[in-house]
This record gives sequence, structure tokens and C-alpha cells, in this order.
Amino acid sequence: MKKFLASVLSAALLLGALAGCGGNPSAPSGSGTPAASTPIATDKVIKIGVFEPASGDSASGGKKEMLGMQYANSVTPTVEIGGETYTVQLVPSDNGSSTDKAPSAAADLVAKDVAIVLGSYGSGVSMAASDTFKEAGIAAMGVTCTNPNVTAGNDHYFRICFLDNFQAQVLANFAQDKFQAKTAYCLGETGNEYDQGLIAFFEQVFTANGGKVIKDSFPNNNSDFNSYLNKAKAEGADVIFTPVSIAYATQIITQAQSLGITAPFLGSDTLDDNMVLDAANGTDIQLYVSTFYQEGGAPDFDAGIKEYINSNSSAKDANGGNDTIAAVTAMGYDAYYVALEAMKAAGSADPAAIKSALPGVTYTGVSGAIAFDDIGDAIRDTAYIKHSTNTGAWELETVQTAN
Repeated sequence: MKKFLASVLSAALLLGALAGCGGNPSAPSGSGTPAASTPIATDKVIKIGVFEPASGDSASGGKKEMLGMQYANSVTPTVEIGGETYTVQLVPSDNGSSTDKAPSAAADLVAKDVAIVLGSYGSGVSMAASDTFKEAGIAAMGVTCTNPNVTAGNDHYFRICFLDNFQAQVLANFAQDKFQAKTAYCLGETGNEYDQGLIAFFEQVFTANGGKVIKDSFPNNNSDFNSYLNKAKAEGADVIFTPVSIAYATQIITQAQSLGITAPFLGSDTLDDNMVLDAANGTDIQLYVSTFYQEGGAPDFDAGIKEYINSNSSAKDANGGNDTIAAVTAMGYDAYYVALEAMKAAGSADPAAIKSALPGVTYTGVSGAIAFDDIGDAIRDTAYIKHSTNTGAWELETVQTAN
């Protein structure tokens, strides 16, 4: 199942493969800056619902994911559907990072007559809103919601990211290959489907490879992780796997530093965030995450999004105050163009036609080739693993693919 590529070779091969993405007809091939796109005056409007957390624990990730969509919309503000030009309007709805708030946020998008929905950052809120989109006959396309249950048993939810079972396998294999880890301490939030699902998958792979797993769960809104971290230390954990929210991760890293934890931390895609980088900055913490994209993968996109962020104070605030490119931003960018491809393939602005066309869409984006299987999941076999330099940056560790 696993194949590690040497870091230098991996980066070279992957950069070469993704560099060709700039020629895609849906996206500009130059710098990708908004100035390169001249909006076409048209009375026709088609709406894309943006179902993302702008508040709550996952707000940082949700804002960055939406940032990619907003940038793409500024670059390509129109789409040709059935021979007519439509202006594409993004319609946001804040799900509050909460499964309780998610259905009403979804209903708000339905009421505003969106043709397709993108999001959410967070699998739990995606699942909580799923039936609302189903009943409305609208396709929803997850960008980075990785729990297998998002698409299971339905024909309206799709996604462009890899799944948690693959991600957990990547990290479990990495722990044993990189660190010769024998004991892993796994920590997640009680009742959180994302955390607990990843931990369960990680445990399956790690123990199958001869390792030992120690698991703990902390209650919602917990802020003191000292007892959990001390237990990991006392148990002699070789690695600590904690696929938690951004808010929890920053606290865990800060407290681990004060306790002198030396075991490497492994995180899932949620930890690929500037706020987590800030928490690790200046520490001795070893932090490794699996993710969807690493800056440098598509130079034209990188240059364009950085210019967009640095010329727009709202965008810079949404990005955490700097221009480091988050993987979820690249994924949000790609999701926007996949939605446009579905509209063009449908030849209609009707949500039912777009939903029917989406399964057959293929697209090569900045994060790689995108296509859907029979369940609606992306056909992906590659994950980036990168580590914090502890100087405010990520550095590519390796790229792992499935055989």
C-alpha cells in the first residue's frame, strides 16, 4: 500500500507534474491575478453556495478554503453555459463549525437558489447538512471534508479530496518508517466523528504493522491538555497522533512545549494551518502533517494568490495575516473550477442538470488530477507530508502514494 519517495525526487517529480496545470482552459495561464480577467457584462447570474465555517473552532480553515474560491471567482467571474454567458456569484453561509447550526446554514443557501454548493471544511457539519441539500435536489461538493461517511449512501454529495482511511494509513506508515515507532498515543475530542474516525483508521494500520496504540478522548471545550500529554510521556509514546481542530491543536502544541514533550506530533489535514504554524514557531516541537498541497506545486497559482492576498486586506486577514498558502486554499480554488466544469457539461443552470453532470467531470487543477468514482469520492492516491520548520513555515518532508 505504501510507497515513500525520496524527498528531493518526490518534490521534483510532483512539481513537474503539476506545473502543467496552468494550461487548463478554465483558468488563466499567466500569473493568475485578478487583473488578468475582464468581467463580461451579462444579466444572467448563476449562484454557487459556499457552505463554510466563518465562526467557531474551524473558522480559520473555513476562511482559507473560501479564500481559494474567492480568488478563483475574481480570476474567472463568468462561465459559458449552453452558449450564454453567466456571471458567477458566490453566496456564503456560515455553518458556525457546528452540527447544530449546519442545517439552517444549508437551508439558507437553498432559499437563495444556489445551483451547486461547495464545502464544508469539516466533515461533521457536511454530514449534518447533507439531507437539506438532498431534499432540495442540489449537488454539494466537499473540498477537504475527508470522512468517508460524507458521501456514503447518497448520490448528491461529492468531494475532491482524499479520504480519512487513506490519510490515516499514510500517517501510520510514516510513523513506523520515519521514526521506527512502536507505541503511538492517539488523542481526539469525544464524539467528534472526524477525530475518532481518523484515530480508528490509524489504529487499524498501526497495530496491523505490529505497533501498540494508547487512546484518550477529551471533552468538548477542553483547554487543559497537560494530563493527556503527561500520560503520553509516561507511557513512552514514540509518536503522538492528534487529528484535532485548529483551536485545540494550537493549545496542545503550546502546552507540549512547556512540558518538554520530545515525541513527534502527527496531524491530519486540519493541522495544516497558519495558526498551527504560529503555535509551533520558536518551539522544539516536531510536527508533521498530511495534506493536499504544498506551496511550490503550481508556481503561477502561487504567485497569483499571493498577489491577491497582499493587495486585499480582507483576504490577508482571512489568511491569518500573512501570505503563506494553505492547502485548503488551493483546494477551494480547484473546487470552484470543477463546479464551472459541471455547469458547462450540464449546458444548463438548472441544479438537477448540474448534479447529473458532475459525476462525469474531470479536471486537472493546481492540486492534481480530479475525477470521481461511483460513490462521488475523488480518485486520489497521493498525500503530501510536510513538517514545521518552527520558524513559521512548512517544509516538504515526502510524498506518499498508494500502490
